[in-house]
Amino acid sequence: MPEELNPFKIAQKQLDTAAKIMNLDPSAHTILRNPLRTLEVSIPVKMDDRSTKVFTGFRVQYNDARGPTKGGIRFHPAETIDTVKALAAWMTWKCAVVGIPYGGSKGGVICDPHTLSVDELERLSRGYIRAIAQFIGPEKDIPAPDVYTNPQIMAWMMDEFSRIKQYNVPGVITGKPVIVGGSEGRWNATAMGTLYAIQEATRKLGINLRGARAVVQGYGNAGAFAATLLKGAGAKIIAVSDSKGGIVSERGFDPHAALSQKEKTGSVIGLHETEKITNEDLLELECDILVPCAIENVITEKNADRIKTKVIAEAANGPTTPEADKILHKKGVFVIPDFLCNSGGVTVSYFEWVQNVTGYYWSSEEVYDKLNKIMVGAFNDVYDAHKREDVDMRTAAYIVAVKKVADAMKTRGWY
Repeated sequence: MPEELNPFKIAQKQLDTAAKIMNLDPSAHTILRNPLRTLEVSIPVKMDDRSTKVFTGFRVQYNDARGPTKGGIRFHPAETIDTVKALAAWMTWKCAVVGIPYGGSKGGVICDPHTLSVDELERLSRGYIRAIAQFIGPEKDIPAPDVYTNPQIMAWMMDEFSRIKQYNVPGVITGKPVIVGGSEGRWNATAMGTLYAIQEATRKLGINLRGARAVVQGYGNAGAFAATLLKGAGAKIIAVSDSKGGIVSERGFDPHAALSQKEKTGSVIGLHETEKITNEDLLELECDILVPCAIENVITEKNADRIKTKVIAEAANGPTTPEADKILHKKGVFVIPDFLCNSGGVTVSYFEWVQNVTGYYWSSEEVYDKLNKIMVGAFNDVYDAHKREDVDMRTAAYIVAVKKVADAMKTRGWY
């Protein structure tokens, strides 16, 4: 991987930029440039053909000055330790920027879940938890779903941890099915938080969301929900894409129809009255709101100058490189940075944990109301720093988040 696209190097560079502007204490800066704990495990799994395959897994706990660490688990064939480190760092800032009492962590297993049977997937999920069990818990580190993991996998993991402890521990994992302690509103929380952030941004910028032209790159859980919610708020969805390509129609189309097309055929491509478009060209469409919901590093110095949108709402983690950020800022593109924009997921995960610990559960209306208040407050904190310091929104988000973590470390006597 080229160093300029190494996600952890990017995360460190973003931190360094904010640290310089805010005159961060050098001791705090040194601590925050690297994770506190990095774990690599080997997971032997009996396959259906009676062979045994050993999978490599990771868990990175980046910083716990503000509370137990929190972060998802990814099952991906191209998983790397540097990706997990970067995501754990971004989780640290994400929890801090919205003010929830967590530090950041992340986990991953190198595997292709699409090639595994349901039984093999369950054995791998349980094996991963057995390998990291002594390092996690409701008061230590709380995993959650991420790329290619889902509520069922979280249920298996929670059950395995509970078996080890010999009593039910629902609070060890969030993103579970509601029947085993999951929270109402959790599964579309990332997209809902993204919508709340977009609504605040368009208000600040004087953009009428009704009739605004929106493009969504990545049509998984977050992307499909984001498109549906934007449509419900009055925006016109003119293009969406998945890993196989995208579709575009200047007249707009129903995001539900696009999702049905994907569920039937495996891709959004071919939806009636739309034209095929590549993911690369989709990013460069003229629109009001661009929502990257896929993988890291899709907006780089190579294509940033051709981006023709007013707002980028980063529902994905790390979609924009630091070099691209500079170009976009100079062009006047308003970027809602990932760890602010997509923090709805971890916020409602926090709500789920609170409900598990207290044994008192909320309605979806209560969840969305609490999420809206947190997202609006966090957005305005970052926007105020953006105006006050005359910096882009990502740097402003870092300034807000890093100060909270550094203050917690100093108060605890870490430096």
